[in-house]
Amino acid sequence: MGIWDYQVVAAILFMIGVLGVLTRRNIIVMFMCIELMLNAANLSLISFSRLWGNLDGQIFVFMVIVVAAVEVAVGLAIMISLVRNRDTVNIEDTSLLKW
Repeated sequence: MGIWDYQVVAAILFMIGVLGVLTRRNIIVMFMCIELMLNAANLSLISFSRLWGNLDGQIFVFMVIVVAAVEVAVGLAIMISLVRNRDTVNIEDTSLLKW
């Protein structure tokens, strides 16, 4: 497989993530779609790292995975507190500015 095959798969994954964020109203599904977009970017970085023959992209992917893990921990904590306070995971029902 060439680099363009990996880039096509990464672009498809990224577009699925974007469509999921834009069309879904469930905060958990939106969170998973954001993670899908991060994984698409990681796939792109890994493929370019392999093409150029250096480890810089792979080290950067490792850092992105660490940040994503922290994001999951903080995001899930926020979602749990949101469900406890509002009894919903619908993003439209969680606005603090609505009356």
